[in-house]
Amino acid sequence: MERARPIVAGVVTALVGFASSFTVVLAGLRGVGADERQAASGLLALCVAVGVVSITLGLRHRMPIAIAWSTPGAALLMGAGGSFAEAVGAFVVCGALIMAAGLVPWLGRAIAAIPGPIAAAMLAGVLLKLCLAPVHAMLDVPYLAGPVILVWALLYRFARTWAVPGALLTAVAAIALTSRPAGLDVTPVIEITVPVFTLPSIVGIAVPLFLVTMAAQNVPGMAVLSGYGFRPPLRGVLLATGAASAVGAPLGGHAVNLAAITAALAASPEAEPDPSRRWIASVTAGVSMIGLGLCSSAAAALVLLSPPVLVEAVAGLALFAALGAALSSAFTQADGREGAVVTLVVTASGITWAGVGSAFWGLAAGGLMHLLVRPAQAASLRSTLPTDSA
Repeated sequence: MERARPIVAGVVTALVGFASSFTVVLAGLRGVGADERQAASGLLALCVAVGVVSITLGLRHRMPIAIAWSTPGAALLMGAGGSFAEAVGAFVVCGALIMAAGLVPWLGRAIAAIPGPIAAAMLAGVLLKLCLAPVHAMLDVPYLAGPVILVWALLYRFARTWAVPGALLTAVAAIALTSRPAGLDVTPVIEITVPVFTLPSIVGIAVPLFLVTMAAQNVPGMAVLSGYGFRPPLRGVLLATGAASAVGAPLGGHAVNLAAITAALAASPEAEPDPSRRWIASVTAGVSMIGLGLCSSAAAALVLLSPPVLVEAVAGLALFAALGAALSSAFTQADGREGAVVTLVVTASGITWAGVGSAFWGLAAGGLMHLLVRPAQAASLRSTLPTDSA
């Protein structure tokens, strides 16, 4: 049984990763204009991309390099709007930018130069609207949302890892009881969308998607692996995930990256006491994710049977922890707080100007505010320092 421990850990990693956020992916793809088939195809493409990259990197480096789709990136898509073909073009550009970050050192340094509070505030602004969905669901469909939230709260207290999957299963049961689905199509769907490249979609979707994927997924993902003693080559990881994102984009996938939330499930001693065998968990997770992708059509069809606010409520519950972490990172330090506040407010407003969404404008406004107040903060700091007396 001990020999099978990393295999079980890998299966659990895939199940938790899929069940906890596939509703976010479907809601995000629908937010940029995908129809039912395109959304199901996008979910399948992401599952296959995640699985292939997990297997490839795990076997090559013998490390538990868990891969996931960009959950914050999917949340960002919900308010983006526009046509799906333009969104697909932005997904391709995002994949190319991720690859460029692995090939061009200065690009990676430029991303790292973005003040941490501002990057975190942009993520928090993206997540905030979705995390309010459970409140709206309690007002709109209390008989469906009430049991979902109750199960989530109880499991969050006693078995936190299974809180979101448990809430999802409760939602599925509620949908089945109220909608009485018949003849769900479980055939995997592959729908190719020819990408259309426009400046507004590149600036409003591709750039924020790239930034949030790097800042909220790849950077913390590397930190988690490093914390458990694993240091895979970042360049190879970015090239592999960027290429997979670009290839999967015409099928509807938005972005894949290092896992951040579920990374510990495969890399920790609980997965396997022997660090040299933990790579088995990430490889198994990859195989399991491909298998789960074959159920993407049924998942998408089931979601369509439920009130949209209920789907968003489950997605919001899945992102509570991410919102808390983003807010903490944005406002823990007094230095730079003004820029973070501006970034959060503008991003959460959901405005669209010149065809560009609020995530970009939030980052731009917060960056300008940071540059504006920085000299004053530096002068204030200098005034508090002791001076030499002659």
